[in-house]
Amino acid sequence: MIDVINLEKTFGDNKVLNGIDVKIEKGDIICVIGPSGSGKSTFLRCLNCMEDPTGGQIIFNGVDIADPKVDINIHRRHMGMVFQHFNLFNNKTVIENIMLAPVYVKCKELKKTKKSERTTTKKAIKEEARAQALELLERIGLADKADVYPSTLSGGQKQRVAIVRSLAMNPDVILFDEPTSALDPEMVGEVLDLMKSLAKDGMTMIIVTHEMGFAREVANKVIFIDEGQILESAPPEEFFGNPKNPRLKEFLSKVL
Repeated sequence: MIDVINLEKTFGDNKVLNGIDVKIEKGDIICVIGPSGSGKSTFLRCLNCMEDPTGGQIIFNGVDIADPKVDINIHRRHMGMVFQHFNLFNNKTVIENIMLAPVYVKCKELKKTKKSERTTTKKAIKEEARAQALELLERIGLADKADVYPSTLSGGQKQRVAIVRSLAMNPDVILFDEPTSALDPEMVGEVLDLMKSLAKDGMTMIIVTHEMGFAREVANKVIFIDEGQILESAPPEEFFGNPKNPRLKEFLSKVL
C-alpha cells in the first residue's frame, strides 16, 4: 500500500530523516519506536506530506505523493491522522467534529457536478454523515456525548473521538502520532483497546508509540528509528526477544 524509498527530510542544516526505506502492506500494524528527537514523528508527518519531504519517494496506492505536482489533498482523504493532543475543534460539538470532513469533501464534489447530473443533495449528505457519526460514537460507547463540546470530555474520550473522526473518512490507513502520550495513565487503556479493535478489523495502522507492551502484542512489525535512520525492523517477538542492533539493545534495556 505504501512504499517509502530513500525518504529524507532536512530542516535548515539539520537532517532529521536520512534515507528511510520501508514497505507497508494492507493490514499491517507497524509500531515505530525510538528515543525522543530521533525523527519518528517527522517520518509520520512526511507520510501524508504534512511535512514536505526533502528527498525520496512515498508511493501510496501507486502514486508518488511526495511529487510536488500531485494534488496531495485527494490522496490525503485516504490517510487518517490521529494526533498526540487530539486536535478536535473546541467550538464544534463531538458529532460536528466527526461529520466535518465527510460533509466538506462530499459537498465539494457535489459542487463540481452539473445540477442535472446530481444524485444527492447537501441535506442528504449531512443526514448520511450524521447517521455514520452516531454509529461510530455508539461503537466507542460515547453516543450520549454526541452534542456536547470537547472541553467536557476526558482525555481518553477526546482521543477516542479523534480516532473515530479519522474512521469517518473510511481511510485506507491511519497514522497515529503518540496517541496515548498526553493521557493520564488510567485513560491509556481505553484508547489502546479501541486501537486493538481496529487491528482485529484489519485496519492498516502506523503508530509512533512509547507503549512497548502494545507494540509487542498488536504490531506485526516494529521499527526502531534513531538519528533519522531505521536501525532495526522485525516482527515483535524477534525485535524484543532477540534485538541485533547495539543501539536498540541499549534503548530496550532502559525502557523495558
